[in-house]
Amino acid sequence: MFEHDTRAWKDAIYSQFARIGKALSSPKRLEILELLSQGPKTVETLARETEASVANVSQHLQVLLQARMVRFEKQGTYAVYQLSSGTTNKLLLLFEDLGEEILAEINQLREELTNNTDFPEPLSLEELETRLSSGDITLIDVRPKEEYDVSHIPGAISIPITELQTKLSSLPRDKEIVSYCRGPYCVYAIKATEVLSMKGFKALRLQEGVREWNERHSTDC
Repeated sequence: MFEHDTRAWKDAIYSQFARIGKALSSPKRLEILELLSQGPKTVETLARETEASVANVSQHLQVLLQARMVRFEKQGTYAVYQLSSGTTNKLLLLFEDLGEEILAEINQLREELTNNTDFPEPLSLEELETRLSSGDITLIDVRPKEEYDVSHIPGAISIPITELQTKLSSLPRDKEIVSYCRGPYCVYAIKATEVLSMKGFKALRLQEGVREWNERHSTDC
């Protein structure tokens, strides 16, 4: 009897863990979680960012809700979603680290994205900290302004990628301009580096983003 009860208990507990596995089993849901890690967003914003229909995004959000990985609140006629906890964010970072460690295809895809550029290697977080301390760079956050307002690397200036062309005159010519966006799988910083280089600026990009910066400094504390 005890052995039977133990088996049933194990089946029940692993079934609960499998709810999280199901939530992470969709490429689109992973992208939605990545976007929500940057700050709260409406269904409409998520649909626009993922280039999916509102109906499709809503279905994915229902799966994430069932797994308790996201939560939402009503603001007028809009439902605004966010990650359920900081632990969800940690899981996403570990999930990406594991993928890079065991799946060669991920690194191959990242190399394909940058192989056609002549830019220097991106800065690491350690290198960024050194450069910020020396004061010889200007750091710009090219994510949407609302994401910058939620959290940003200290000392960064908000210049969304959509506004970069019109704000070039505000940037110094005597310093290197370092761009960052949502992290390793975001192309905004690559685009920003390309624009800046074409306009004669000394441009670099940060490999990581705010999530990685915050995680590094929360670990240091």
